[in-house]
Amino acid sequence: MSSVRNIPSIDQQLAKDQRKDSVTMSSRSEANAKDATQSFSKDKLAPLASHTNPESKTGVTFAAQDKLPKLPIPDLDTTCKKYIAALDPLQTAREHADTEQAVHDFMRSEGPELQEKLKRYATGQSSYIEQFWYDSYLNFDNPVVLNLNPFFLLEDDPTPARNNQVTRAASLVVSALSFVRAVRKEELPPDTVRGQPLDMYQYSRMFGTARIPTDNGCHIGQDSNAKHIVVLCRGQFYWFDVMDDNHDLVMTEKDVTLNLQVVVDDAMQTPVHEAAKGALGVLSTENRKIWSGLRELMSKDEGSNNSDCLNIVDTALFIVCLDWSEPLNSADLCTNMLCGTSEIERGVQIGTCTNRWYDKLQIIVCKNGSAGINFEHTGVDGHTVLRFASDVYTDTILRFARSINGQAPSLWASTSPDPSKRDPESFGDVSTTPHKLEWDMVPELSTALRFAETRLADLIQQNEFQTLEFMQYGKNFITSMGFSPDAFVQMAFQAAYYGMYGRLESCYEPAMTKAYFHGRTEAIRPVTPESVEFVRTFWAENPPARKIETLRKACERHTAITRDCAKAQGVDRHLYALMCLWQRQVDSEDSDTTSRNGGASTNGYSSPVSDRDPTNPSSSPKRHSMLSSADGEEDGSSSPSPPRPSSSHHPAQPLPAIFADPGWDKLNNTILSTSNCGNPSLRQFGFGPTSAEGFGIGYIIKDGSVSICASSKHRQTRRFVDAIEGYFLEMRRLLRAARKSGGQEDKGASRAREAEEKRGVERRGRAIAGGGEGQLGGGEKKEEGGAEESDDDMGGYGFFDAGMLLQAIRASEEGAPSEKVVRRREVGKKLRLMEY
Repeated sequence: MSSVRNIPSIDQQLAKDQRKDSVTMSSRSEANAKDATQSFSKDKLAPLASHTNPESKTGVTFAAQDKLPKLPIPDLDTTCKKYIAALDPLQTAREHADTEQAVHDFMRSEGPELQEKLKRYATGQSSYIEQFWYDSYLNFDNPVVLNLNPFFLLEDDPTPARNNQVTRAASLVVSALSFVRAVRKEELPPDTVRGQPLDMYQYSRMFGTARIPTDNGCHIGQDSNAKHIVVLCRGQFYWFDVMDDNHDLVMTEKDVTLNLQVVVDDAMQTPVHEAAKGALGVLSTENRKIWSGLRELMSKDEGSNNSDCLNIVDTALFIVCLDWSEPLNSADLCTNMLCGTSEIERGVQIGTCTNRWYDKLQIIVCKNGSAGINFEHTGVDGHTVLRFASDVYTDTILRFARSINGQAPSLWASTSPDPSKRDPESFGDVSTTPHKLEWDMVPELSTALRFAETRLADLIQQNEFQTLEFMQYGKNFITSMGFSPDAFVQMAFQAAYYGMYGRLESCYEPAMTKAYFHGRTEAIRPVTPESVEFVRTFWAENPPARKIETLRKACERHTAITRDCAKAQGVDRHLYALMCLWQRQVDSEDSDTTSRNGGASTNGYSSPVSDRDPTNPSSSPKRHSMLSSADGEEDGSSSPSPPRPSSSHHPAQPLPAIFADPGWDKLNNTILSTSNCGNPSLRQFGFGPTSAEGFGIGYIIKDGSVSICASSKHRQTRRFVDAIEGYFLEMRRLLRAARKSGGQEDKGASRAREAEEKRGVERRGRAIAGGGEGQLGGGEKKEEGGAEESDDDMGGYGFFDAGMLLQAIRASEEGAPSEKVVRRREVGKKLRLMEY
């Protein structure tokens, strides 16, 4: 390990190579970006089974960066109309009239001027929203745990021998390092949507980065040459090198396994109660200003180890957390991956919440091999980390396959030379022996750690998590019924919430905008007049056809909004940029200078003009520094609601009418914060609620199932999840009924079976009804008497209360009295006359 590395901020690293974007503007377009990527062979774009290709060349990862179109600034009038439409279903008539007037006033006063200033500001930036968006994250002063950091829960390793802690962790580490190598050597094929390349900038910001607190907000630092990892076990810190200066792996999986076992054995030597008293990772959960002061306290004494220790942690490629717990159910696993467990024994915190460092990317592995990822969200979105998680999971499977058959394919265009066959001198200056970090625990630090832990325990206790792994049907069934899977699930959230509370609230879903240069996300607002009409129709006594008709209209509207947002034509980011620009104008004595120069970032994360150095055409973003598609594939991870700026110091300049209107706060007080992010490599995905009275809902739509992780501050989360499950079952019943009454053909039936039906093939024996999703929904079965299995007797909240199944109930009660008589007889409690 080299001496202490100075970890500069992104601002400092990018200041060297900023240039005016006009140099490359003429070549920025979707077509040019696509051409730049397609100039590479299919082997490089999809390297599976081509890892032995001797002509493999680097550069594919960032090939399209300078060709991607810039994020467009929407038309102000169009944005305002969409803003009014988004608030319409959330407001009373009086409130909506006030909002319309506020928007009208804004368009007649500050609006057009701010729009022109935003256009001028954007000419010198990679994206008109990027710097403002970084600021919203990095100036966030509350703890990042449960507020900003999301998590992924990986599926178990399909090879049972790897489902124990050390072997699973070693396997994930080696696969993660192969991913790091592919990014650094620019061999990672770019993300694409229908052949269109997406922005890959975030991948250069994933590894060796840390969120570092200061008195003036946080900044993101990165060591782009990092080659070591840090391992946390029982709150104790260890590190060792895993790569050489050429970004090749210097350890085999067996070597990593041995190192991790040594770490576990050493950590076990310290009694858990003693280890908890020095578990400094808990400090990363503190309020950011407090954490900043503690970092200064840790390193103020000359000769202290703490500066060196902090630097090793900050510059590590990523953190590996080896937990000693074995969560038994999905909800507990999700809790452990998001915030750790809180368990007090003899007055000491011995839960896994102390075994974390939330300012960095973390791979978490439980004692039983269950694994997940928790990530710092400032510079990367869920779509980016999902690619990382998916490739890591896939690589673990392929490496196991190659251990059986040496000709099995690899996920990577090239692989590291076998470390066991290399000349030791070729490794260079590396230290592969595990080292334990020894912190100097001054009295003030011990006290601060104690208080940080108790506050974290409070925070964990204030939140609850529940999961739903709905296995009856998924994407295949939903699409066979003609619905967008994402829109279908979004309507489930609204219907379940309305069924519990009788109203709809502000909902949020992120849409990926990575088709644009440095694109991040745009906000989809799922509550529309069409969705309101649907939930009201759904909860009333209406025929199935009517309910399905309104559902279809609501889903079509949701899909249309999603497509607009994927094209960067949403509402939230545009208005937020205007608000931030107004705040800069108020805060600056020379607003014109601020607008031209973009203002000085106070948090150390600037918006670079371009990834590449004009003097070096082969340069790449990694060498200089540190999500929904139109088909409804979202990026994941909710984003913090834009903060409302204060104008207390400038009474002469009141807040623009559109932002002073209560409608702005209503829209940004997100009650249902949702995000669709996942694939078969993940079991669950989630995050904390973004408001005290809201739910955080991460969901994954798979071919045959839907996974949901819901969080809230104890707002009947289990009941809400049960209501969602009940809705799914009820909708399947309605869709089946509508299909039968309409005589629709089975879209999921195989082509061979269709041909068989047309030919009228003579059958021998009794035909067996399949239970596939395509046949009237997944999991459909026949009971012994030949009658279909009924969905009427389902769990969840209040479907009978709402009268949705009254007709079914009446039909099953032969000779039952009239409805009015039943109602009159059953109102109130029947008293026993003898009591009087």
